[in-house]
Amino acid sequence: MTERPAALVTGASRGLGLALARRLADRGHPVILVARDRKPLEAAVAGLRERGGVAHAVVGDVGRPEDARAIAAQATALVGRVGLLVHNASTLGPVPMPALADTSPEDLLAVLEVNLLGPFRLTRALLGGLALGQGGTVLHVSSDAAVEAYPGWGAYSVSKAALDHLSRIWAAELGSAGVRVVSVDPGEMNTKMHADAIPDADPATLANPEDVAGRIVSLLEDLEGAPSGARVVAAKWEVVK
Repeated sequence: MTERPAALVTGASRGLGLALARRLADRGHPVILVARDRKPLEAAVAGLRERGGVAHAVVGDVGRPEDARAIAAQATALVGRVGLLVHNASTLGPVPMPALADTSPEDLLAVLEVNLLGPFRLTRALLGGLALGQGGTVLHVSSDAAVEAYPGWGAYSVSKAALDHLSRIWAAELGSAGVRVVSVDPGEMNTKMHADAIPDADPATLANPEDVAGRIVSLLEDLEGAPSGARVVAAKWEVVK
């Protein structure tokens, strides 16, 4: 059996991040879970270990510029090379989400720090390991808000649109190093973030993060169906050029 590369998942103490970490651990990947709050993070890691997975906790905030290198250093010390990097951590910014005209520059910057600059910094910090040997994979969790103009979603939408293009540029630049970079829109899910954004939404109409995680992990293993530079809509299994 081929050894699975170690995976690092940000925002992994709950929701889609935890579901992705669980699916990856079940498939034999050593997994590093990253989140800001130690207690739920350690509980998540304990749950994965109870299932027989190899899992580690790294406390860190991707929105803090100084944390990227610390996260990368701890992850490398724990597992050696990180071959799969999943940028899942995100923030909506202030909720209820204001119109763009009512969004302060400081609030916009805070959203960009987490949703755009955090993934950029962490990818840079782990790039040597990702490019080692046969290369690695970087997955950016995007949103339909990256391509649709929803009133009131300004800061989040701007950050995700920029993240999609960051993904494409990384793909263009890192292809020669064998690093695959993919963006995925997971669709609307029954998560705390969705509840914060749309409190009146009926949970019965929303996808289960566990199901979405299964589709995304299958996507990661589909090298031809989701080549580097692709943006995939998970609910439709559709690659958007």
